[in-house]
This record gives sequence, C-alpha cells and structure tokens, in this order.
Amino acid sequence: MTRTLAVAREVWPIRGTFRISRGSRTEAIVVVARISQDGAAGAGECVPYARYGESVESVMAQIEGARALIERGGTRAELAGALPAGAARNALDCALWDLEAKRAGKRVWQLAGLPEPKPVVTAFTLSVDTPANMAQAAEAARARPLLKVKLTGEGDLERVAAVRRAAPASRLIVDANEAWDIGAFARFAPALGKLGVDLIEQPLHAERDAALAGLAHPVPLCADESCHDRHSLAHLAGRYEAVNIKLDKTGGFTEALALHNAAMVAGFRIMVGCMVGTSLGMAPAHLIAQGCAWTDIDGPLLLDRDRVPGLAYDGSNVGPPPAALWG
Repeated sequence: MTRTLAVAREVWPIRGTFRISRGSRTEAIVVVARISQDGAAGAGECVPYARYGESVESVMAQIEGARALIERGGTRAELAGALPAGAARNALDCALWDLEAKRAGKRVWQLAGLPEPKPVVTAFTLSVDTPANMAQAAEAARARPLLKVKLTGEGDLERVAAVRRAAPASRLIVDANEAWDIGAFARFAPALGKLGVDLIEQPLHAERDAALAGLAHPVPLCADESCHDRHSLAHLAGRYEAVNIKLDKTGGFTEALALHNAAMVAGFRIMVGCMVGTSLGMAPAHLIAQGCAWTDIDGPLLLDRDRVPGLAYDGSNVGPPPAALWG
C-alpha cells in the first residue's frame, strides 16, 4: 500500500461581490487535499476562515503536518486525534472518505450506512447591502423558495422588510454573523417574527450568547459560530433551537455525522451550511443535509464557474453528488 498526498491552493472568482457583516470579497480561496493509493484518488475541499484563526498558509501547514500520518495509511480516527476540528482536518477527512469509496467501488453513503440521498432545496444567499439593492437582488431571486439574508446591525429591519416585499412567497432566514448586541436582538426579533422570518442565525457574538437564554425567542435561533462539533452542544441548550453544521467547522464528514446525530438526540433542529466554495466542498454536506430542516449549500451558485462535474443545481433544487465529483 503506497499513499501520496497532494495539497493545492485554488482561487475561484465570485460573481459580483459577497458581503457579510465582517467584510466583503470577490473570490473564494479554497484548499484541496488529494490522497492517491493503488490507482485511486480521493479529494476534499476546505475554506480557511479568519474568524476561527485560520489562513490559507496555516491550513496548508496543518495538512502538511499530517502528511506522514496520511501517507503511512493513517485512519480517519487517527486524523481526528492528530488535528483539531477545522478546515485542514475537513479536507483530509473528506479525501479519505472519497478514497475509500473509490477503492471499494461503493458510494460514501453506503459506507456510512446512510440511505440513498435525494435532491434537497438549498437557500440562496443575499449579501448585505442597502435595502434598495437587497430588494433588487430579492426580486431577481423571488422564484426561489428559501432565501438567506445577510445582516449587519442598524438598518436591518429595513433590509428584511425590503426583501420581504420583493419576494413575498419566499421563506426567509436572516443571518447577523454575530453583528448584533443584546439590545438590537430585543428590538429586531419581534419585528422579524411579524415579517414571517423562519430563523435567525447567530445574532450575538459566540462569547456573549449566554444572554439569549434569558430572553424570549419570537423567531427560532440557530447557532453557527457558537457550534463547531459535538462538544459545543452542552452550552447551547436554552440559547438556540437549531444548529448550523458546516464541515469546515466540524473538521470533516466524520464529525459532521456525529454532530448531526447528537444534535437530533438533544432536540435541536438542524441547518446544514457552507462557506463559499465549489461543488467539491458542498458534496459531503449534501449527504448530511438529508431530512434536515434547512439546507444552505449554495456556494457554487455564488461563483462565476464551478467544477466539472459539479453538483446539479436546478433552480434551488440540488441533486446528489456524482461519483466522479466526490463519494
């Protein structure tokens, strides 16, 4: 058995500009790990995220630090003991799943004991902007059944009201990306409930979200920055009704499955989310998203181009990953 690991940095242009409360960008930078063995190759993609202290350089260094483990035939369990939850472990864990599936001539869902995946409906994200510009974006996307509205603080009610007028039939998720304080939450949440918002994602900074346990929740709350892996769940009860599972936070498909199962047992509803990346990064998330309350794997829809083959997007309906892509 001879294994080799290759690591690459890739840049994928974003269509227009993607803006959230922490800033804006015009390209998605991803890191791809490819593990080859006996004529088969598995791949995994991750997106380094500065919010969690990651950079492209640090993530590539972490992957290089695991090279000896991977190339000597290390397992996913060994990988979990060697690297913390995060982007680097995600790329390697997903590459190992893909490699195993290709060597076995099976699909990852079969190896994981999951039912055969079906298409899912993804949210489509509207970047934070002026109410008028967000209304224009919502008008263009009004046929989509689920919109995710990025927010930033003052003026957010006007933003959501403008989106609601422009897309009256769409379900709405709003995502503050930690930008509110407790006063803003108390003011915004009841009004957002009246606007028919389904879910409020991460209103307060993760280090200050204990205050949410003492307040009414007119709209269910979803933990994103506050939820990384199974160990996060003990602190979320009473603060949130849902959790956002992203593989770049969990450190791969293995822990994402474990978090999904533990969250279900603990009574949380589940969103499966993503960073802005290609279909290679969305493919394992598609398997986790089966039967979840909300899915947000629209990364490729925000790019100028995607991998070939990629996931098949028919409007907001996303088909399962082809074997040639992943898994």
